[in-house]
Amino acid sequence: MLKATIDTAVASKAVQPTEFERIIVDTTVQEKAIAHPVDSRLLDVARVQLVRLVKRAGIALKQTYAREGKMLRRKAGGYAHARQFKRLRRTLKRQRTILGIVMRDIRRKLDDAAAVPATLMAQLQTMLARAERIRTQQRKDKDKLYALHAPEVECIGKGKARKPYEFGVKASVATTHKSGLVVSARTFPGNPYDGHILREQIEQTTILLEDIGVAPKQAVVDLGFRGVDEDNPGIEIIHRGKYQSLTAPQRRWLRRRQAIEPTSGH
Repeated sequence: MLKATIDTAVASKAVQPTEFERIIVDTTVQEKAIAHPVDSRLLDVARVQLVRLVKRAGIALKQTYAREGKMLRRKAGGYAHARQFKRLRRTLKRQRTILGIVMRDIRRKLDDAAAVPATLMAQLQTMLARAERIRTQQRKDKDKLYALHAPEVECIGKGKARKPYEFGVKASVATTHKSGLVVSARTFPGNPYDGHILREQIEQTTILLEDIGVAPKQAVVDLGFRGVDEDNPGIEIIHRGKYQSLTAPQRRWLRRRQAIEPTSGH
């Protein structure tokens, strides 16, 4: 799709081929459609999803804790709002306990069940593994699970007062410096350092521009891309950390770096 857009822009002469030699690269977070990952909600949702799958498989559990689970989730929200953290921890401990009881009961019943379809059995095993991660993960653990239906979601710090964290996957966008035409866009799971993804971003941009016969020569970036000049030979990296050594045209190019922000926001 990006390649077709680039070819159309060049064919209509809306963008000159020389414009592709200077690009702006920036990163953002591609947010996922998940609720805020509160521990009490994750624990209760894991229990509810397991009970639903087991019911579809025709297995009767000893107890589902539906009434107590709903009450505990409401209590946890009230205690968190009132900043009564000892009561909140006690409530979360009970939620982990009943989730563990339900999981052990399901595993016992699955060992004896022979008529469960293979696809449903695979879903149950996947859900049990994710529920176990939610039950055992702690506040400062690495590789936490933030959503049952989207295990690829990561917590990415933005450093902004109004929204310090976002939940999704890191994405990178590259646009032409003059016209703002998007020439490359891709995601980078694992939340890597911005500078370490610049080489892959420029590589993708070069591939998409092969038919035009032009390759990027300058990349205007922010301070997150410092210290990666050796990893990108042949590319002139311009950021404000080098301001004292920049020429007048380079300083003028740098002032247009933030033109990519509305594009990535859109």
